[in-house]
Amino acid sequence: MTDNKIKKVSYYLLPSLVSAIVPIITLPIFSRKLTVEQYGVYALCVAFGTFISGLANMGLTTGYERNYFEQKNNELHGKLLYSVVLFVTATCFIFGGGIFLFKRNISYWISGSYEYGTSFILGYFAVSISTIKQYFLLYLKNTGNAKSFAWFSIDEVILNMLLSIFLVLYVEMGIDGLLLGQFIGALSVTILLIFRLKKILPFGLSKMLMRNCFAISLPLTPRIFFGVIGTQFDKYLISLLGTLGGVGLYNLGQKIAYVVFNYMTALQNVYSPTVYKMMFEKGDDANGKIGKYLTLPFFFSALGGLVLALFSEEIIIILTPSSYHNAIDIVSILSLMYVLFFFGKQPQLVYAKKTSIISTLSLISILINILINIPLVKMFGGVGAAYGSLISAFISGLIILFVSQKYFSIMWEWKKIIFCLITIFSFTFLNILFRSIGYEWELRIFYKLIAILIYLLGGFYFSIITKVMIFSKMSFKSAK
Repeated sequence: MTDNKIKKVSYYLLPSLVSAIVPIITLPIFSRKLTVEQYGVYALCVAFGTFISGLANMGLTTGYERNYFEQKNNELHGKLLYSVVLFVTATCFIFGGGIFLFKRNISYWISGSYEYGTSFILGYFAVSISTIKQYFLLYLKNTGNAKSFAWFSIDEVILNMLLSIFLVLYVEMGIDGLLLGQFIGALSVTILLIFRLKKILPFGLSKMLMRNCFAISLPLTPRIFFGVIGTQFDKYLISLLGTLGGVGLYNLGQKIAYVVFNYMTALQNVYSPTVYKMMFEKGDDANGKIGKYLTLPFFFSALGGLVLALFSEEIIIILTPSSYHNAIDIVSILSLMYVLFFFGKQPQLVYAKKTSIISTLSLISILINILINIPLVKMFGGVGAAYGSLISAFISGLIILFVSQKYFSIMWEWKKIIFCLITIFSFTFLNILFRSIGYEWELRIFYKLIAILIYLLGGFYFSIITKVMIFSKMSFKSAK
């Protein structure tokens, strides 16, 4: 592995590492300043913002990323980027105007109180500005500018943290301070990106490129609608059938478990451009090479999920007061769920231009999620929602995998992948059982270390990792 390749991998991993660590190190601050109920309202504001901004984006992130690789010169790249960004910005502000007019009603419908209207507006704009910024980051990623991608991503995370701490601790704005800090941070970094890329890309607009993007993205709009409901509906369901405190616990667990998803996304930033290139350049001959190429990132994605699932107890106890400790099992369960998302992140249907099928699959997934979650949330609250989300992710994942394989077949190394899945699930649920029985902490720590060691040794046994890879700093180079 060349030094440049090593640096690029490091730059892509660094933002996700920082994004994962910062929310965790700020937990001792915010969890002692905000009640579990306030944290629940904050979660609902972000969920609402994610849902509406997802609709405003109309799936254009996927359309832009795919169509970028079809443009052959800098002028077309500029026209594609600026056309998409201006359109998304306009739709985000149109949606924002409607939210402003009905903010009190929205607050009541979602949280059961009229007093959080401003919070829902801040939550929406914080998420919306962050999605607009994402197009500029996608350009940096697609051009291989890993260093700029990393530092702009990190700048936002650090700025959000500092502003939020100041507004919550010193101005005492509560959840509004948390949301306002995120909004200002995202806006500041977006403005910096605009000035940075203006020097690189000539400004231009193109109706034709927008039409081509819409051809890919518009069929994804229902998928965005259903997909965000699928990922955020559980919070609303808990508030509806349980309490705002239950939402707060679930959101805390989800935020920590999301470290796995961030980590997996960082790996995807490294390997996804190569997967796309294999698809475009090698056609059907690429399916076997892609399958071998993806085994290693999946192994490390699953390792991240296993480590977090096993040590969720220590993380929660160290970082939060006792009122938040019921989130321990939620972290473990959702960590496994995010590992399963690896297969759904592969661009088979997007490559095949079957994005309308993605929307249909998203509808099926959300129906499965709702049907499974309703009884489990009623019986077990936030923990029930976590189990329900895991079960529905497993069922939906199998359906999505089956359909995706029909349109672009990836020859997965199933023997190795099944080993990873069985291992992480078995060790995680045994750990939950040992804690519920009341085994001594020292004994459970020993068990966790042995579990991780067994997983790593299994990686050597199945030749997923080798001594050569270790000494070459874990190359993600495609298998020959």
